[in-house]
Amino acid sequence: MFQLYGLATLCTIACIVHVVRTGQNSTWIWVIGGLFMFPFIGPLVYFCAVVLPDLMGSRSGRRAARGLRDTLNPEGELRRLENEVKVTGDVGSRQRYADELVRLGRAPEAVDVYKSCLTGLFADDPKLLLGYARSLFAAGDAGGARRTLDDLIAKNPDFKSADGHLLYARALESEGDFEKALAEYATLADYFPGAEAAVRYAKLLKRQGQVGQARQILEGLLDRAKYAPSHYKRAQREWLDAARAELRG
Repeated sequence: MFQLYGLATLCTIACIVHVVRTGQNSTWIWVIGGLFMFPFIGPLVYFCAVVLPDLMGSRSGRRAARGLRDTLNPEGELRRLENEVKVTGDVGSRQRYADELVRLGRAPEAVDVYKSCLTGLFADDPKLLLGYARSLFAAGDAGGARRTLDDLIAKNPDFKSADGHLLYARALESEGDFEKALAEYATLADYFPGAEAAVRYAKLLKRQGQVGQARQILEGLLDRAKYAPSHYKRAQREWLDAARAELRG
């Protein structure tokens, strides 16, 4: 019982600190503390009313919730999207279904779905062509992905996509066209919103024997990350860790 009340006290203190730091209405302090005679009730009310909605509305919160959902029911979202396709049959629902197939490692199936979308009025749609290229690359057809992206740009010269540009560089690298891939990565590293492009650029430079330039890029990336907002560091943790590993290797 003593341990239970000790834990309740810690939860109460944590919630009060959250109220103060996030500028919540001070009435919450009275709600949390006023229910102290009932262990966990005050903190639980505050968590459900304030903290949980905030978490679910944030990118990290949504990612955590999706991770839990995927663990418990890996193909639940896929079945939902498949049913949506059966009900509506429109291009948007088929695209979402195809993207989920790619995410689950079933890219060859996604390729066929995208092919069914790229007809009629949607034959030259840039977002569909980009999704199609992504599914081709995930299915192991780097050449097909690169040709699709070339077709996308030819038909939609004003379309801009950092993710599409990165996919193009990766496709060139997978095809063995390292000179062109390096040129694309060099351009990407200057404007890509995350750390992935710079890390992939440095790794390819390193494989091509340009170790000094690779090291310079990685060190610059990590130096800039020191002054980046915390949400950037959390979102880019995988690639920042990869940069550190490359520098150690």
